Amino acid sequence: MSDGNAGGATGRTAGGSGAAVGDAPGTTDERTYLRWYNKVGYGSGDVAGNVVYVLLSAFVMIYLTDTAGLNAGVVGTLMMVSRFCDGFSDIIFGALLDRTRTRMGKARPWMLWGFVGCAAMIIAIFAIPTSLGDTAKYAWFFIAYTLLNAVFYTANNIAYSSLTALITRNSSERVQMGSIRFMFAFGTNLLIQSITVGGVAMFGGGAAGWRAMAIIYALLGLAVNTLSVFSVKELSPEELEGEDEPKDDTLTVVESAKMLLSNKYYLIILVVFLLTQIFTAMLNMGIYFMTYILGDARLLGTFAWAINVPLIVGLLLTPLVVSRFGEMYRVNIGGYVIATLGRLGVLVAAYLHNIPLMLVLSGIAALGMSPLQGTLNAMIAEASEHTWLRTGKRIDGLMFSCTSLGVKVGGGLGTAVSGWLLAASHYDGHLDVQPSSAIQMLYVMYVWFPLIANALILFLLTRLDVERANARLKADGAGSDASGGVGEAGASGGAGGASRADGEADDGVEGLAAAAGTEDGDGSAG
Repeated sequence: MSDGNAGGATGRTAGGSGAAVGDAPGTTDERTYLRWYNKVGYGSGDVAGNVVYVLLSAFVMIYLTDTAGLNAGVVGTLMMVSRFCDGFSDIIFGALLDRTRTRMGKARPWMLWGFVGCAAMIIAIFAIPTSLGDTAKYAWFFIAYTLLNAVFYTANNIAYSSLTALITRNSSERVQMGSIRFMFAFGTNLLIQSITVGGVAMFGGGAAGWRAMAIIYALLGLAVNTLSVFSVKELSPEELEGEDEPKDDTLTVVESAKMLLSNKYYLIILVVFLLTQIFTAMLNMGIYFMTYILGDARLLGTFAWAINVPLIVGLLLTPLVVSRFGEMYRVNIGGYVIATLGRLGVLVAAYLHNIPLMLVLSGIAALGMSPLQGTLNAMIAEASEHTWLRTGKRIDGLMFSCTSLGVKVGGGLGTAVSGWLLAASHYDGHLDVQPSSAIQMLYVMYVWFPLIANALILFLLTRLDVERANARLKADGAGSDASGGVGEAGASGGAGGASRADGEADDGVEGLAAAAGTEDGDGSAG
C-alpha cells in the first residue's frame, strides 16, 4: 500500500512484492504450496489497500477544501504530522506481528481486523459533520486520518506484505503472486480515478455524495480483504524454519548509522525517494487542475487511462531492457531523459490548453519513469551489497527501515507543502472561479514542480552507478587473497539482499506509480 501512502499508496502496488524475503539462489524449496485460486485470492487483497490509498491521495484534499471548507495549509500540516507518526508506527507493528501466535497464523489476524478499522476511518474522514465548527472539523479529520494511517492501514499493509513469505517457500509462486497483485492494484487505481467524480455527482454531490462513495468503497474493500484473508493459509512455524536467511552482524546503533551514512549511493537513493514523493504530492493537485483550469474534473479518469497503459507496458518491458543493456544504470538514465522531456512537453501543452497533447506527453513521461519504478528495489539491494562488499558487515534491516521511514516522511512533507502553497495562493474552495494567484499556483504545482523534480532525479541517476562500483569491488576482492573471502561473501550476500529488498520499499515504488497517475499513487493525472 501506500499512501504516497496513501500510496501508495502505502496505496499498495505489487511492484516490490514479487520476490521472496530471504530467498537466495540455490536455497529455494521447489515444492508447490498454492493453487491458482490461492494466488488470485492473495493478489485481490490489493483491491482493499488501493481503495484506501487512492481515495486519500487523489481526493481527500479537494473534499476537505471544497466540501468541508477547511484551509489547505492547515490540512497539509496535519497530514505531515500524521505521516511522521505513521513512519514510526511501522517499527511497532512489525515487532507485534513477529510476536503474534494464533490459530490463523501471525499475519492474517492483523490483515483481517486491521481493515475493519480502515473501513471505519475512511467513512469517518469523508463524513465530517457539517454542523461542527472549524476547530472540531480539524480535530475530527486529524484523529481519523492518524488512526487510519498510523494504526489500521499500517497493521493491514505490513501483514499483507508479510504473507508473501508466510504462505509459500517457493520463489516462483511468490513471483506469480506479485504479478497478480500488481494487476489488481492498477485495475483498482484506474477504476477509482475513473468513476469517483461521477459517483459523487450521482449521489447528489457535496457532503452527501462523498459520504456515499466512501461507504461504498469501504464495504467493497472490507469484502475483498476478508476474501483475501481466507483464501490462503499460513505455513506452520516448523515449515518456515528451514529458510536459510542471512543474519545481520551484531553492531551498535552508532556503528550501523555511520555505515549507513557512509554509503553515498544509499543517500542518493533516499534523495530520489524524497523527490518522487514531492513529485507525487504535486501531481495530486491534478483534480484541482482539471476542475479549475481544464474545466472538467472527470478528465482525471481520462488522464489515468492515458498514463497507466504506457506505464504498465514500460514495467513489463523493463526486465527485458535491463537484460539487453546489462545494467540498470543506463536504462534508468535513458528512461528519465524521456520522462523529463515528456514533462517539459506537458508544461508547454498545459499553457496551450491542448488536452490531447497533454495526454500523449503525460503517457510518454510515464513510460520513461517506468524503468526506475521497476528497478528501485533492486537499486536498494545493490546499495546494501555495496556496504557488505566494503565492510563485510550487513545492515540490511536498518537500511530498509530507514527507506520506509524516509518515504513516509517525504510523503508527509510533500503533502504539507502542497497545502501550504494552495493556502498562500489564496485558494478558496467556496469559489467557483479562483483568483489569478491560485490559478498560477496550480500551474506551478502541477506542471512546473514535476518537471523540476524529474530533472533533479535525472541528475542524481547519473551519479547512481552503484552496480559498476560493486563490480570494481568484486574484481579487487577476487584479485587479492586477503580480501577474497569478503568478495565472495559480498557476491552471495548481494543476491540475498536483492530478494530481501523486494517488498521492503513498496511505499517508494507506490509513490512512483502514484506519480504516474496510478495509485501509494495519486490522483494525479499526468
